[in-house]
Amino acid sequence: MAAVARGRGLPRAWLCRRAGPGCGRHYRAALCTELKQPLAIEEVASRPVRPHEVRVDVHFCGVNFADILVCRGQYQEKPQLPFTPGMEFSGTVLETGTDVSTVKEGDRVIGVSGFNGMAEECIIDPKTLWQIPERVPLREAATLPVSYGTAILALEHRACTRPGETVLVTAAAGATGLAVVDVATNVLQAQVIAAAGSDEKCKLAMQKGAQSTVNYGQGGLKEAVRKLVGSGGVSVAIDTVGGDVFLEALRSLAWEGRIVVVGFAGGTIASVPANLLLLKNVSAMGLYWGRYKEQNFPVFSRTLSSALQYCQQGRIQPHIGAVFKLEERERESTSRGRSRLPAEQGARCGARSQDPGIMT
Repeated sequence: MAAVARGRGLPRAWLCRRAGPGCGRHYRAALCTELKQPLAIEEVASRPVRPHEVRVDVHFCGVNFADILVCRGQYQEKPQLPFTPGMEFSGTVLETGTDVSTVKEGDRVIGVSGFNGMAEECIIDPKTLWQIPERVPLREAATLPVSYGTAILALEHRACTRPGETVLVTAAAGATGLAVVDVATNVLQAQVIAAAGSDEKCKLAMQKGAQSTVNYGQGGLKEAVRKLVGSGGVSVAIDTVGGDVFLEALRSLAWEGRIVVVGFAGGTIASVPANLLLLKNVSAMGLYWGRYKEQNFPVFSRTLSSALQYCQQGRIQPHIGAVFKLEERERESTSRGRSRLPAEQGARCGARSQDPGIMT
């Protein structure tokens, strides 16, 4: 099971399959059996749930940049081979352990699974499940944990963004970037400058709500931002690129501005010039989304609850680039022996869907 990106400019792709008759003795899962090699779709034996566990029928599973890195052996966490990638999913509860009272069979949920969600079913601690409101579709719900959880933590918890402030977003057409643009614009009422590497990507960020865009493939980011906001600079910068883009974003901050480091998609980790922090009293801070699950679970849980609430209220609109059926990719993986994990940041896949109208 793998999603295949429809184009470099699209931050997400999706894969889905029709819901099966329920839990059987075996289920299909995408396995990484060797680093830097295509995933294999294999039959895996179901195991009984323990008293404190929940079995979920997975309908959609996200493919995030972290999944790609972990399958290359380049992520902070290095699970033992073979393993099933997939950090976030949506689905319905199939079975609960005897000690579980927070969810019941048939409940629609999103889950944060570490690395085992890219399968037809998943056994998980109920603490990391959140019930999906009635008006939120399973497909959209599965986009929320990683991208929108990161965006909400970065903007609300770390940067403490206020209405009317100017927010600069790098890699704004990626999965996380679009989520940051969406939350900053439509929830926090901030003024957003979306920075990306092509006119096509800038256009996508504008459609999500950005007021201005900068194509940093055509020139320096700092000077382009100065032309938009003047010498005062931006209040907040959310950076997922690193390297020179991070440094230019840092230099674009206003007095007492805040920059949040979310990732290094550009492949280079910059050193922070401490004198820049001093001269304008700016703050540089990091955000490791997954670490909050262990270190500050109430904050982690609150961000996911907020994402579901914002989606139910129609205040955010998750972007979905493409949809694929599992059967299509399964036939291809059978003919080729294996199926590839997409090499694009922010792609999406899904294990199951009851909606026959989900097409490419």
